[in-house]
Amino acid sequence: MMGLNKKYGRLPDNTRKALFNKLSNYKDGQFQNLIPTPALAEGASMTKVLWNFLSKHPDTAPVQPIPFVDTDLKQLHPGENVLVWFGHSSYFIQVDGRKFLIDPVFSGNASPIRGSVKAFPGSNRYQAPDMPDIDVLFISHDHWDHLDYTTIEQLKPKIGKVICGLGVAQHFEYWGWVQDKLIEKNWFDSVDLGSGFKVTLTPARHFSGRLFNRNISLWSSFVLQTPSKKLFLGGDSGYGPHFKDIGEQFGPFDLALLECGQYNEKWPYIHSLPDEVVKEAEELKAKHFMPVHNSKFKLAQHPWYEPLQQTAAMAAASHQSITTPKIGEKVDLDHLDKVWEKWWEQR
Repeated sequence: MMGLNKKYGRLPDNTRKALFNKLSNYKDGQFQNLIPTPALAEGASMTKVLWNFLSKHPDTAPVQPIPFVDTDLKQLHPGENVLVWFGHSSYFIQVDGRKFLIDPVFSGNASPIRGSVKAFPGSNRYQAPDMPDIDVLFISHDHWDHLDYTTIEQLKPKIGKVICGLGVAQHFEYWGWVQDKLIEKNWFDSVDLGSGFKVTLTPARHFSGRLFNRNISLWSSFVLQTPSKKLFLGGDSGYGPHFKDIGEQFGPFDLALLECGQYNEKWPYIHSLPDEVVKEAEELKAKHFMPVHNSKFKLAQHPWYEPLQQTAAMAAASHQSITTPKIGEKVDLDHLDKVWEKWWEQR
């Protein structure tokens, strides 16, 4: 790995491997999902998937720039409890006086190949210099659209702590981060952040890897308990029984942020379909939910607006409260009953 570009990260060292080998969710050199999770559906082949991906599909990218709202994150009132989404799975939370940042990707692409998987026009408005000092950076897993080397390097002086799944911190160490800032845990491990703040890592149904070695680090969701809120930060996940289990153990949640986008019938186990997202919110016992993992990068063949369009319609039919802000638009965590504009229809 040493001969490759530094952005690829690092394989686990022997100390980590010795620790991982003692775990129930690690086998044969890889982390494991709770239930069998093939990368592709039965009968699908990677050759056919790649050929289909390279074929033309309608509306996979927007014709007009994605709309955004300019919010000065450095000038927020300390008493505001807000969430600001940056497109895809990147978002900022200020709650009860602390600031959190989740899976920031500001470099303009979500691939190791420069110029590929580029951000849609309008979706990359926010950059590392726009971020205030961050108490905790959460990284759900080490895929390129969630862990971006360029962004991480630019954010380094602003980050207090990093919380991630086992193995993800090895990349940060390779990139020169001091170990005192890095907290890596297994599913169901908790970190007491003091003053009524606590985070617990919870399962997701997905996979990991930055090059050819899969599942050498753990993918995770997070339960964030603050003095006044309980939030579910979903990361990437296909549907599975873990949502109901998390809801029963940790719910109800004030807000659940759930992956919805970059799905396909050929990989139904690792990304959730819109009807599954609505079901996940219900099983989590979420009072409100927000679909993310959409509207910035093309990683599947569905129309770019379909995740929001379908999920919003299904939520309305199920009488579930859905939160769908524009990029940069403030979400008031104290008043989540807002009826949101269907901005994706303006295309």
